[in-house]
Amino acid sequence: MTKQRVLSGVQPTGNLHLGNYLGAIRNWVAGQSEYENFFCVVDLHAITVPHNPAILAANSYKIAALYLACGIDLEHANIFIQSHVSAHSELTWLLNCITPLNWLQGMIQFKEKAIKQGENVGVGLLDYPVLMAADILLYDADKVPVGEDQKQHLELTRDLVIRLNDRFGDPENPILKLPEPLIRQDGARVMSLTDGTSKMSKSDPSEMSRINLLDPPDTIVKKIKRCKTDPVRGLEFDNSERPECHNLLTLYMLLSGKTKEAVAAECQDMGWGQFKPLLTETTVAALEPIQEKYKEIVDDRPYLESVLHQGREKAETIAMATLTRVKTAMGFSTPV
Repeated sequence: MTKQRVLSGVQPTGNLHLGNYLGAIRNWVAGQSEYENFFCVVDLHAITVPHNPAILAANSYKIAALYLACGIDLEHANIFIQSHVSAHSELTWLLNCITPLNWLQGMIQFKEKAIKQGENVGVGLLDYPVLMAADILLYDADKVPVGEDQKQHLELTRDLVIRLNDRFGDPENPILKLPEPLIRQDGARVMSLTDGTSKMSKSDPSEMSRINLLDPPDTIVKKIKRCKTDPVRGLEFDNSERPECHNLLTLYMLLSGKTKEAVAAECQDMGWGQFKPLLTETTVAALEPIQEKYKEIVDDRPYLESVLHQGREKAETIAMATLTRVKTAMGFSTPV
């Protein structure tokens, strides 16, 4: 029986952090044998906000290496860089031409990020969800791993499939496949170390808000020692008045592999002075094998390039077939 196909990606904007790993990549790894997986480095998305061109390419390779270091298995997955497959940009334009402007203006993430950029906000940021839709639809993805903050974008993708199929397709033979969300609850939202009510993010200006996968042990010690807590002794999950407590216990639970019940019992009488060293030790131990594997991969550049070359070839074959199908349905001529 043919496996269902999964598509997902991460932007090459700085280092991956525990939120990326626990909320997404570790779940990709855990379920990868069940699906045919396409994991891309979405560098086209990275330029929807001001970026540094001097480090974009290097960061793209870094993210690809981290995918492998975190356990993505090439027996079950293809890894490639988004901009290396030109069909992403071309399908985005075709979808743009059937996307109502008000659909994009209503996107919550656009509103939040546009406020930060003010008058300098670019069309690319507004159009980000259409590019995301193109990413997904090019590969006839059955499932798309998404967090709660991306569900609105996947709904737009589904709306575009329906719109294009209705306008240009045959009900018995749809042009594009309707993707479904793949949502895992455990670790779906890892919160900031400086604010337990805000998601851990690469865009946060404070490095103290996140633990990066490549942070050395002394940096992890410093970040956890200084992370925000509360004055209450005894640690507990699910108290809305103690968001930092819930977040740090969740990190410990996920990184240690213990159950929620076991962590709650272990930590119920602890103070922060006892818990923080425990969380630090657990975090360092969990990240050590990832960091060792990452160094091995980046030290073998020909291997990494071969992984990306093979991933691009497989991705391009599928993407171009989808693009041709869409262009034919929309009435474009074929090259002669």
